[in-house]
Amino acid sequence: MKILISNSSVEPIYEQIKNEIKRQIVTGELSDGGALPSIRKLAMDLQISVITTKRAYDDLEKERLITSVPGRGTFVAARNKALLREKKMKLIESKLGEAISAAKLLGIKQHELRQMLTVLLKED
Repeated sequence: MKILISNSSVEPIYEQIKNEIKRQIVTGELSDGGALPSIRKLAMDLQISVITTKRAYDDLEKERLITSVPGRGTFVAARNKALLREKKMKLIESKLGEAISAAKLLGIKQHELRQMLTVLLKED
């Protein structure tokens, strides 16, 4: 598992870790039941505090994306297809929100933005 963290980001390190693991789960890079590195191993690999890594794992467990099995390790949770679809939709909504904000900032009108989206969808 590859995770890049940025010390210059305004996002806390635990959030960066959590979001990257979540992205890898949602996109299928990490598969159902796949083992994750231990909290200590990930902290050592990223050269960060174990507490930071634990917080990221705890948040992911609360979101039911990973599960910890005492004595065995931490694994990607078996996904409910409806939940996975909802997470993907939320990711797309977030990206579209960013695009809309940028368009407003640049003075692009709503109909122009729709045209762009239509053209981009036809390219596939």
